[in-house]
Amino acid sequence: QVQLVESGGGLVPPGGSLRLSCAPAGGTFWINRMGWYRQSAGKQRELVATIINDRNINYADSVRGRFRITRDPTKNIIDLQMSALKVEDTAVYYCNAEVWYGAKWNIHWGQGTQVTVSL
Repeated sequence: QVQLVESGGGLVPPGGSLRLSCAPAGGTFWINRMGWYRQSAGKQRELVATIINDRNINYADSVRGRFRITRDPTKNIIDLQMSALKVEDTAVYYCNAEVWYGAKWNIHWGQGTQVTVSL
């Protein structure tokens, strides 16, 4: 069974930086797209950034230029380096991955990690 293990997160003042990491556990998997989504109180979950490889990366407009997503293709570990953080970046951040098994792509989510931007 695929599990996405997230790390990082925490409390940071506005303008600060933070890094999130996500790694698959439970075996060896064929993974296509991976990414980060976030959900703040009272709002729907939204895309932050996704990556297939270095040539196929997508960012939400709200984070482009401030966040950077990278992927280790050998281990399928993704990092999200967040800089110039704003109060509105406060949310629970979820790792996401498309995993091949059962003759189809399956979507998996991590348990979520809290990011709080506050003085």
